[in-house]
Amino acid sequence: MRTETAGVRRGRKFEQVLDGARAIFLRDGFEGANVDEIAKAAGVSKATLYSYFPDKRLLFMEMASRQCALQSESAMTTIDPGQPPAVVLPLVARSFLDFVLSDTGQRIFRICIAEADRFPDLGRQFYQTGPMFMHRKLTGYLEAARARGELKVEDIELAADQFTELCKAGIWIRAVFGVAARPGPAEITRVADGAVATFLARYGA
Repeated sequence: MRTETAGVRRGRKFEQVLDGARAIFLRDGFEGANVDEIAKAAGVSKATLYSYFPDKRLLFMEMASRQCALQSESAMTTIDPGQPPAVVLPLVARSFLDFVLSDTGQRIFRICIAEADRFPDLGRQFYQTGPMFMHRKLTGYLEAARARGELKVEDIELAADQFTELCKAGIWIRAVFGVAARPGPAEITRVADGAVATFLARYGA
């Protein structure tokens, strides 16, 4: 899924600028990020940076949406529409948790929330390229599984939302507020397997 931010110009050093921006934004946040530091990290002049991105907000939006899109695509490649839910959903749950619990995912989420009042587009872009993209892929799979008689679901949209919320049970909110260390593989597996078991107990045919 290719992301495009209005007002952005692409060119030879576009990816180089984004790499530098990612390093500084994730280190310093949106407000703390300095354009001079971003240009230095990217190995380009300030004039070159501004030729691609007229302002810092556009640069952050492109960086954040790009990261979300890459992570979302990676997570959803685990979906094989022909496989049953008992096979697909555990893979989706683990991939989803790997993203939302990752350092990058957490930092981008916090920045978007912190800046949502001033820059509502940040939140919308984050949602469309991350959570909404995954939601659409998941609803598509659930519809296919229902058509094969593997699931008994009336409200596909609601079921998809319920599954992602089950996947986050307990561990995501603790990570967001920094009250616990990032859970290890065993804890992630425990929560993911619990989400799948609960979901299939409700919707399994």
